[in-house]
Amino acid sequence: MCGIVAYIGPKDATTFLLEGLQRLEYRGYDSAGVAVAGKAGTLKVCKVKGRVADLAAAVPANFFSKQRGKGSTGIGHTRWATHGVPSDANAHPHTDTSGRIAVVHNGIIENADELRARLLADGAVFTSETDTEVLGHLIAAHAVEGTELEDAVRAALGHVVGTYGIAVLDAAQPDRIVVARNGSPIVLGLGEKEMFVASDVAALVRYTRQVVHLEDGELATVRADGFRTFTEDARTVTRQPSTVDWEIASYDTAGYEHFLLKEIHEQPAAVERTLSGRLDERFATAHLGGLNLDARELREIRRVKILGCGSAYYAGEMGAQLIEELARIPAHSEPASEFRYRNPVIEADTLYVAVSQSGETYDTLAAVQEIKRKGGRVLGVVNTVGSAIARECDGGIYLHAGPEISVASTKAFTSTVIAFALLALHFGRINDLSPADGRRIVAGLKALPGQIREVLGQEAEIAKLAAEYAGSAGMMFIGRVRGYPVAREGAQKLKEISYVHAEAYPASELKHGPLALISPELPTVALVPDDELLDKNLTTLGEIKARSGRVLAIGHRAPEAKLADHAILVPKSEPELDPLLLNIPLQLLAYYAAVALERDVDKPRNLAKSVTVE
Repeated sequence: MCGIVAYIGPKDATTFLLEGLQRLEYRGYDSAGVAVAGKAGTLKVCKVKGRVADLAAAVPANFFSKQRGKGSTGIGHTRWATHGVPSDANAHPHTDTSGRIAVVHNGIIENADELRARLLADGAVFTSETDTEVLGHLIAAHAVEGTELEDAVRAALGHVVGTYGIAVLDAAQPDRIVVARNGSPIVLGLGEKEMFVASDVAALVRYTRQVVHLEDGELATVRADGFRTFTEDARTVTRQPSTVDWEIASYDTAGYEHFLLKEIHEQPAAVERTLSGRLDERFATAHLGGLNLDARELREIRRVKILGCGSAYYAGEMGAQLIEELARIPAHSEPASEFRYRNPVIEADTLYVAVSQSGETYDTLAAVQEIKRKGGRVLGVVNTVGSAIARECDGGIYLHAGPEISVASTKAFTSTVIAFALLALHFGRINDLSPADGRRIVAGLKALPGQIREVLGQEAEIAKLAAEYAGSAGMMFIGRVRGYPVAREGAQKLKEISYVHAEAYPASELKHGPLALISPELPTVALVPDDELLDKNLTTLGEIKARSGRVLAIGHRAPEAKLADHAILVPKSEPELDPLLLNIPLQLLAYYAAVALERDVDKPRNLAKSVTVE
């Protein structure tokens, strides 16, 4: 969601801050700002409602026209509004009354109103509606003369209830930046006599590959020549750097009009990376050493519960179907955002699986922590090495899909379902899945990259259909059993990037209520695979056409003209893997509908890539 960057070193801080914020634009935001320590203990702040480009234009006109290039310590931020409307005043950084302390913050301060009332009584002057401004005043209240900045930050955080990733700058101590984490990511980047800070490695990869991830409850004092990590009670902790293996080219559009289209086309390669080294043809199974569970422990699992949010939740639904079909173990997917609030029963023989592309989704992380607190066993399916969820889990599967920049998930979604297919195959072969069925699934998985390329070859035809359907006031998506999660993900994609209202229903449920909505103005996208339910699905299409509804069918063979107005055909895979291929046309359909409607495809309104607040 919000993005944090910071720099300390001999170079121009402002240049890094603006470039770093541009790298974080994909996370979603409504305003941006920077603060840089100037000469003689001064602090210069510039912040605007709007894009980073608006901030970059405002910086020289504001106060950096003469000093730009002189600052060596600075912090920056892109904001996604939680407290107060998007505005110049509510943008970060926020300062204390004197303008000496500046802070940028991701997360939510739950007791902000209480703290604000106390600070107002002590004479603090507030200029925004945000919870974050409380932090600036609170730190300043503890930064009495002679107090080290890190001690003031530690003391202030002792009064705070909530989640935060923060970076703090003190004009009186410009030789350091103090950062802290509790529920929202903070990453340190190590350079040559310079240090970087960010909430996402995307801001750092152009400058360094050596990074350190802070854990919850940890702080760091960052200086140009290094860093020190410690806890809120001043206990020193040691954090070793790790190497980021993502390339800077992953953060460029590479000639595509949008990151989303690029990432749709990257799916064959992403699937190959997810499968690489994990298929065992000799024993018709999958190698998943990261699970940290041996065969005996896996055989003791009686149920699988999958937790995720948004597209991760829908990928979990597809994963649950795969696990039940191949391993014959009861499996269920549930929104992580709901799970921990219903006081869930944590069972010793249940395996919990947390799904998150970023590995930082707060609702999912909180669910993991609740399960762990109650003694449950959790695996993570994530795309980001070193992320919070990856570190909290007992084991898991890294997707290796590569960075995903567009807010709408495509290649990470597909790679997540591949990961679940591998998990289901692994479970199945340990239980009762036959070698013949194992070989069938292995062959099906190996064929998927080439089959995805076949589907992408229909891009021009799908683009024409998308333009035709984009003018609809809404669309219905339907699927049966394996097809229902695909329908849900298809509806999600369409509404989040094109803003066309879309609903998904099980095809079998259409006649129990939603059929009342069918009309020529409400087209239906129907998932119609050539499987054991084909005849039932065709009957549903007949019910829609009998009520003058338009139908776009996605399947393996075109229905009779009287049952569908248009059809998109995909290659036939194994029945359990068909949903993966049925989903690809829906991604292109949503993308080209959004393009036809001239939407901001990569940064849809009101949404963020990594949701790190409740």
